[in-house]
Amino acid sequence: MGLLTPLIDGHRRPRGPYTVAAALLRHLVPQALERDRDLVAAHDIEIRAAAPELAPLVPVRRATIDAGLPEDERILVPAPRRTLRLANGLAEFFRDAVRPGQAIAVCNGAEADPTDTELLDVMMRRIPPDLLTIMLYSGGPDPPPDTRSADELWALVDRCMRDGFLHAAVELGERGMARTEPGGGHWWRFAQRTATALGGLGRTDDARAIWDQVRSVSQDPAMHAAGAYGTAMLDARHPDPAQRDLGRARRWINEAIAISTLLPEPLDRAFKLGFDLNGLALIELRHGRPGAALSLVESAVELARELRERHPLHRMVLLANRAQLLAALGHVKEAMEDYAAAIALDPAFPDYFLERGNLLFKLGRHEEALADFERAMRAGPPLPEAYYNRAELHIVRGDTEQALADLGRVIELDPSYLDAYINRGGLLAAAGRDEEALADVVAGLVLEPGNPHLLTVLGQLETAAGRLAAAGEALDRAVERAPGLAAAWGNRAVLRYAAGDLEGAVEDLSRAIGLRPEPDLYTNRAVALRALGRAAEAEADERRADRLS
Repeated sequence: MGLLTPLIDGHRRPRGPYTVAAALLRHLVPQALERDRDLVAAHDIEIRAAAPELAPLVPVRRATIDAGLPEDERILVPAPRRTLRLANGLAEFFRDAVRPGQAIAVCNGAEADPTDTELLDVMMRRIPPDLLTIMLYSGGPDPPPDTRSADELWALVDRCMRDGFLHAAVELGERGMARTEPGGGHWWRFAQRTATALGGLGRTDDARAIWDQVRSVSQDPAMHAAGAYGTAMLDARHPDPAQRDLGRARRWINEAIAISTLLPEPLDRAFKLGFDLNGLALIELRHGRPGAALSLVESAVELARELRERHPLHRMVLLANRAQLLAALGHVKEAMEDYAAAIALDPAFPDYFLERGNLLFKLGRHEEALADFERAMRAGPPLPEAYYNRAELHIVRGDTEQALADLGRVIELDPSYLDAYINRGGLLAAAGRDEEALADVVAGLVLEPGNPHLLTVLGQLETAAGRLAAAGEALDRAVERAPGLAAAWGNRAVLRYAAGDLEGAVEDLSRAIGLRPEPDLYTNRAVALRALGRAAEAEADERRADRLS
């Protein structure tokens, strides 16, 4: 076993995100280009994101339009999960590019950027050690002091925001704020990016503190409008509904709209006001008023017409948001038109293929949905959601093996994807592969110990194994946590029947039928009723089952 490269110093300070990845890529990409140019091209996005200095060497197959836009038009901030997609793509490149029996050694692992920490975790999970051994040491030499100028820091922050390296954006943005005059133009750029990154990471209190600082040091209307919008979105977009204060969000977004209406430059006013109206639309949607949200988005779309060819990403987002609302209100044809227009603006952006595919799936247009899910897969680094959605389509079509393969791919890419364990565990249990199903249930319950879907499958498996007490405990917890889950009542009915509690079985089956009247439930209740001697009721259930079959 030989070292693939000299010892890699993983400390984030000299280079920032993907220090380890870039060291490996600088070694492997030139060799891979000589042996298999298609392999490099297949991972063009990941390589360019992790090692921008290699961009001139990398054949470009997939590129979103934001790469050619000026700074003020790059409005999309990738979600934190984007780095997991990049890590999986890079791991697959390294797996295919290295020769077997090699090793890498990385020091200063404790000081590595989160992008490298995540990447190393994915590599150790997905690359067999006999192919590539990874030796990681927490300590190492201290790097020289960081003496970057404000301009150098800004270039790094801009890169981090463009590619979704939010932890580094916060760390470097805070340094930039400390080295520039509060309230000035340079300071504002750092403050805006830092607050946005903090919000994306869920650090809402820290983000709010920066927006408050903006209001304390500036009298610039544009800064105050942006600060009001940013503060509003901390509440409107909070991932935990219980922590959203929609009243406060509305007050802040109204302030943003009031200021944006007064901005003197027409194009800036049209862009910023449309942005704010789109934010208010989200708040209306959170209030359960999709019609009001649609009216606001339509106003924003009209304002965007004034921008002509500028701000294509803004127009794309507005069209996609209008498509979502139109679909929710039953205007399917118009929604499809808007999705098509949004996708046409940037065909390399995968999200709207997924959304349109989901709508097509609900409409029963399975071939078209499948095509969109697969376009989303091809548009960028590995996307677990696309495989998950395709698996659901395979389930509906009865193609269990393909569904299991896609769900396995989801879990390979993201072991924290709870719904994949739920669906795969259920499919495996239905196929009689109980040991594999139990492994998925156990893994899923580690992620969410009280998940009622997993408890239902667990109860089903325990019943089949004859462990009735354990089955009863699992199913009792399932119906307690999710009284609207028909499968939990149906499976507890099976358990009660097996335990000789016929009245309890009928009672649970009646609850299940009230939630989801399916033929199997009527058939099972007929069996229990007949065992109780209630033949007329049993025959009625049998007729109902026949009508629904």
